[in-house]
Amino acid sequence: MVRGPISLVALLALVPAARAGEVPGAVVVLDVAGAAPEGPAAGANPPRFVLFEDGQVFVGGTQRLATGRLEREEVKELEKRIARVRKIPGLGSQVSFGASASPRYHLRLGKEKPMDILATGDPASAPPGLRPLASLVQDLAAFAHDSLRAYEPAAYALWAREGALIGGCRSWGFAVPLSEALAGPRSVPAAAAADWPTGGAPASVCAGRSSMS
Repeated sequence: MVRGPISLVALLALVPAARAGEVPGAVVVLDVAGAAPEGPAAGANPPRFVLFEDGQVFVGGTQRLATGRLEREEVKELEKRIARVRKIPGLGSQVSFGASASPRYHLRLGKEKPMDILATGDPASAPPGLRPLASLVQDLAAFAHDSLRAYEPAAYALWAREGALIGGCRSWGFAVPLSEALAGPRSVPAAAAADWPTGGAPASVCAGRSSMS
């Protein structure tokens, strides 16, 4: 008797860790990925940095989030840096800081005219014309602030995709049917996901059984 098929499952924080373009009210969102961002849980990592208009920030890693709040003057200083980025002549949706394709910085700016920029390479190697952008993504990617504390979401977005991971698999224990999770993200209470990996750390789930000789 063997179990199958197997689907991959990833969990991510429902609001701040949604896909970056889907964070309601965010004025700055930055995602950072390696040269090859594909994988079994591609897109499940929390954004590296999220800023809301009221100064609330979220800072993410591979799985978890921290949240804090900037003072008004800190927000204004960041807005000045964003204004300098907006004024870069001929700035397009894709730019390169150098020959390397890694890392990849996906920056979204809202509030005024929305901008969606994918930048690749080492910011330290950026040409003079791109230095305002390179400096901004470099600082946001390594953002630290005294107000940051661990964020505990009330709910998670649950999604699944068909595939296989090396190792064992777990039983599906969510109230949401697996077929619905395969169709798209579904909200689940944080308590239901307490012993599951989150973000870019997927888990294998055994869905159904079939016999073989």
